[in-house]
Amino acid sequence: MSELFKALADRMPGTSVLVNAALSGLVPWIVYKINQALHRYGDPPWKREKN
Repeated sequence: MSELFKALADRMPGTSVLVNAALSGLVPWIVYKINQALHRYGDPPWKREKN
């Protein structure tokens, strides 16, 4: 069983690759959420969506 885990660990990407992969999704999502908040509080009344 330990051979299986060793083989799996050898094929895993490095920590920096995993962190950068997570950040490549997290950073755009954070920018999107900030942009939504800025539009929600900063848009003039005539530019807001009608619900």
